[in-house]
Amino acid sequence: MNTLRIGSGAGYSGDRIEPAVELAEHGDLDYLVFECLAERTIALAQQARISDPQGGYDPLLGERMRRVLPFVGAQPVRRRLRVITNMGAANPLSAAEHVRRIADELGLDLNVVAVVGDDVLPLLRPEQVLDNGQTLASLGARVISANAYLGVDGILEALRAEADVVITGRVADPSLFLAPQMFEFGWAADDWPRLGRGTLVGHLLECAGQVSGGYFADPGFKDVEDLARLGFPLAEIDAEGGAVITKVAGSGGRVSRATCTEQLIYEVHDPAAYLTPDVTADFSQVSFVDEGVDRVRAQGADGRGRPSQLKVSVGYLDGWIGEGQMSYGGPGAIARAQLARDVVLKRLELMGVKMQDVRAELIGIDSLHGPRNSVEPWEVRLRVAARCEERSDAVRIGNEVETLYTNGPSGGGGASKSLRQVVAVASLLLPRDAVNPRIQA
Repeated sequence: MNTLRIGSGAGYSGDRIEPAVELAEHGDLDYLVFECLAERTIALAQQARISDPQGGYDPLLGERMRRVLPFVGAQPVRRRLRVITNMGAANPLSAAEHVRRIADELGLDLNVVAVVGDDVLPLLRPEQVLDNGQTLASLGARVISANAYLGVDGILEALRAEADVVITGRVADPSLFLAPQMFEFGWAADDWPRLGRGTLVGHLLECAGQVSGGYFADPGFKDVEDLARLGFPLAEIDAEGGAVITKVAGSGGRVSRATCTEQLIYEVHDPAAYLTPDVTADFSQVSFVDEGVDRVRAQGADGRGRPSQLKVSVGYLDGWIGEGQMSYGGPGAIARAQLARDVVLKRLELMGVKMQDVRAELIGIDSLHGPRNSVEPWEVRLRVAARCEERSDAVRIGNEVETLYTNGPSGGGGASKSLRQVVAVASLLLPRDAVNPRIQA
């Protein structure tokens, strides 16, 4: 294969679906990758699986697959398209079975393979210390998940098994894109320079629309055309790991040196040592060259030996967040909202509600930057929220805001309240050889 074409179908769990369909239909792709997991996402998925043992995978898995599976597999007039995704989340096996059912309903004969082995909760020891200083023993039964960041190994095994669709759990974001490059070009697992270049491609594509103008636009400074029709990116990659980042012709958005540069530094602590399960990538000498409209060449990445340990994301229950909101409008809106805030905080104190991380803010006035002098607005919204150890305390926060209707300043309206359990995330490290990625067809 001279040129490999990989498209990014999603950058997070709730991402748009239409750009992925556009890539599948018009991108002339070899691979379409859906990257849909964040640290908290998989902890929430593990929580969902506790309630439903057959659940725990991405809620948009079915809709996404129904839309793109008709383009997957060998096609008479286009390249063979394969799908790789971490939408298996906490339950890759059930996710794969769900995709098989959809393929059968569509009359498609597809090989769907799950990658497992990232769930390492049974391997952890009570004395192990998280990066927040707590031990697993101190958290006790509040721990609900522990998922290691796998690399390319399981995906490569699935591709060798002729998988049309590969469903994983927690796999490092760039590894989803690196695996097909290694498979198609035959790169060795210790070919560090090429793996570094392939990881750069994965890092640029992993957030989908972010590299094609999403989360970039700033009218008058960084203009992006037709943002409502944002096209997701694809990469044209050669056997040495050189790549051009582009998108489907006619789609909205923008691929430029600026969009690629912003994505390059996204979530990168040390550009010279970007740690992944597959390679320690070096992005310190990366540069971008315009090669035409919405075509940018990425070059200069390198790599060296991979880390000896894998990161493990541990999810645990950490109390409840209660919240209430109320709007005030017209002359004196700020003064009335400030009085309402004082009333709620005093009421919670009088009732002895035990709270941590309290936020009592006027949205549009001081919620982001703190108190400041400003022109009196026509409207302002009070928000009071706090984290509580006990559910009963958290419930009272929203209730007290709601009582402002008849017990607070004049002109309040549009009250809302909410309650949610906190799923916190912390990390630790495990030796690589303790983790066993493998496939299950």
